[in-house]
Amino acid sequence: MIFKDYYKILGLETSRVSIDEIKVAYRNAAKKYHPDVNVGDSLAEERIKDINEAYRILSVPSSKRKYDRIWNSHNLVNKKFNLKGKESIVKMFFGNIKQNSDEQERKSKEPLRGENVETEINASIYEAFYGLDKKISLRTVEGKMKTFTVTVPQGIRDGEKIRLIGQGKPGINGAKNGDLLIKINIKNDKKFKLQGCDIHTDLLVTPWEAALGTRVNIQSIDEETKVYIPQGIQSGEKIRIPGKGYKDGKGARGDLIAEVKIMVPKKLTSEEKKIFEELNNISAFDPRKE
Repeated sequence: MIFKDYYKILGLETSRVSIDEIKVAYRNAAKKYHPDVNVGDSLAEERIKDINEAYRILSVPSSKRKYDRIWNSHNLVNKKFNLKGKESIVKMFFGNIKQNSDEQERKSKEPLRGENVETEINASIYEAFYGLDKKISLRTVEGKMKTFTVTVPQGIRDGEKIRLIGQGKPGINGAKNGDLLIKINIKNDKKFKLQGCDIHTDLLVTPWEAALGTRVNIQSIDEETKVYIPQGIQSGEKIRIPGKGYKDGKGARGDLIAEVKIMVPKKLTSEEKKIFEELNNISAFDPRKE
């Protein structure tokens, strides 16, 4: 029996690897030398046989331990004596393992489903609320760029994932491909901010509206609605408008929460200035003494 370096065949440099690492190395090697990729290449056909044989031995912990003793001895002998052909050593340590490898052979030919691939994309709060088709480009395992059309459903929640069946890494031995999982990150804009199912926005009011109270129009994400501003409202106070927020996935919606910001005019007309001066003279209100 001629010694074969199964770790080298799988592209590994050391025996100190886990079974999972061996599986990954096997997948990579099998893809590289797969007959479909190397049509008519007899060397590739021989290489894939060695790859399958290496996986049969190294994927089973008990046979891997036996082979590791051979591998270590082989390296030690080569290092000290630069010798080749360790048939007797292989037989001494490994025995007739091939006679007991039917189960390993079967396992090596079992279909292995391709791994899932995960990525993420951004969507504005408007895009997520109304839904849209979004194109994304990703590099495949072959190194080529591929464009996908992702349908972002209406009302998708921040952090949810969209699954594209069969668009992940290819399967081995006829197994199904993995899936492409796309995480959706909902991004706020200058007007609206999403917190759970509630949407937060600013409500700009004048000093006289805040002092006297009134009704004003406010724009939610999908329509304009009226809101009552109570007399004497202060900057920073919040008004909650039920059912005008984001979709909750159950047919209902969260609330629109408007934070009041009292805006003082930067430029006053002469008449406005006169009124403010008169108010300053007659008002007993002093916020510094409240």
